[in-house]
Amino acid sequence: MDMESKKPYMMVTIIQVIYTIMFLISKAVFNGGMNTFVFVFYRQAFATIFLAPLAFFFERKSSPPLSFVTFIKIFMLSLFGVTLSLDLNGIALSYTSATLAAATTASLPAITFFLALLFGMERLKVKSIQGTAKLLGITVCMGGVITLALYKGPLLKLPLCHHLYHGQEHLHRDEHSKSGSTSWLKGCVLMVASNILWGLWLVLQGRVLKVYPSKLYFTTLHCLLSSIQSFFIAIALERDISAWKLGWNLRLVAVIYCGFIVTGVAYYLQSWVIEKRGPVFLSMFTPLSLLFTLLSSAILLCEIISLGSILGGILLIIGLYCVLWGKSREERNSGDDKIDDLQKENDVVCNEVKVVIS
Repeated sequence: MDMESKKPYMMVTIIQVIYTIMFLISKAVFNGGMNTFVFVFYRQAFATIFLAPLAFFFERKSSPPLSFVTFIKIFMLSLFGVTLSLDLNGIALSYTSATLAAATTASLPAITFFLALLFGMERLKVKSIQGTAKLLGITVCMGGVITLALYKGPLLKLPLCHHLYHGQEHLHRDEHSKSGSTSWLKGCVLMVASNILWGLWLVLQGRVLKVYPSKLYFTTLHCLLSSIQSFFIAIALERDISAWKLGWNLRLVAVIYCGFIVTGVAYYLQSWVIEKRGPVFLSMFTPLSLLFTLLSSAILLCEIISLGSILGGILLIIGLYCVLWGKSREERNSGDDKIDDLQKENDVVCNEVKVVIS
């Protein structure tokens, strides 16, 4: 595998690291009392400020004209796939935890795959080995998500954080009691709804990019429209001026990071990966953010990892590689079929030439 073919894998790994940090830092500011709707507005506004000069400098001359129909499509993509998805995700994250947010986001591959099937962007031949592998991979991924949600199991202690075990065990019991509450269930439902909108955004933006391939302008317009939409939502739901103030604290750091790095850099990288390999390839790497979140929480925050988290993570990784293997086999067979078709066309042409000469 040459360097060019490795780039999509490198990009999706970077994207998942970015999202891992986002889960942790967003949960921290929500616990600190920051309004989720105000947070979404600020991150989109900061992303627009960050991307607009770059888009103007790099794609000012190469970008195609933006038609009214394409603008409406981007507006609707921003409304449902970005604004509403982020708002629902923020509310759900305030109700639940960063680990659960990463875990439910791991269901995105299954959501995106079925949405891509619905829109005719993916094929599933169950009778073929590749189709069976993809279906099995999606099923195993969903099994991993269910394991993470429903099974906790014994707690696994890290030797480095042994002195914090008793306190963390108490928090773990509190989480068990919280998981049965209405707020926790509401958070899970909202998180799944957010992921459905996110998956729809991943699938449909691939079509829009074919019409409007300027990725920087495309991403900047997404952020601009989303910041306007999220502002009206936030101002309608939060009238307290003090809730809009940003100081020199973690709130400002979170807004800058999520605006510049997540919404700015990660969205652009996602558009690049979708253009190169498609939406399902991108979404199949979302389980990595769960593993990164579990690992960083255990090492940096000394949180206790349950056996259910380990088993669920293993199932997600197995499912991930099953689907990727099936897709790689399909692409290889598709390439072989094209070569065979060209060979047949060449044979036909050669035979016709022979007939003419004779």
